[in-house]
Amino acid sequence: MLLHLEREYWPGGTNGTIRIDGFKICHTVESAWRRNNPDSCFPEGAYPLEREYSEEHGWHLVIREVSGRGLVRILPQAPKVGAATTITPVSKTLGEGRGSQSRYAFEKFKELVYSIMDQKEVVILEIRSFPDAALNLVQFELSWMD
Repeated sequence: MLLHLEREYWPGGTNGTIRIDGFKICHTVESAWRRNNPDSCFPEGAYPLEREYSEEHGWHLVIREVSGRGLVRILPQAPKVGAATTITPVSKTLGEGRGSQSRYAFEKFKELVYSIMDQKEVVILEIRSFPDAALNLVQFELSWMD
């Protein structure tokens, strides 16, 4: 199953929307794009999602072996807002890299993805720029278009 995360890049953070077959599942917030530095959101691409359990986070989703990052977690409100190795599902975006109702959005998203995985189907998250908002990069830093 292919999920799409369409991102909008802003200096203060990255906002996005996850969709399946064109239907919105939730919004997301991440760190701003800083050319894949350790404090940046990670590069666009297609990534398989996996289940993971940890004592710190409970059951959640991960993306393994992200170029230059290793592990990226999908969690409700990140321990550090805008944590570079976290995608945070939210119900509503409130500004650049900020959102609300993270726990609700995360549980809804996790339940959907786990139900797909229970059917032995691979879930791929394709991350790309949102076509109507991609030009917001040009307003702030031309080098972001590299």
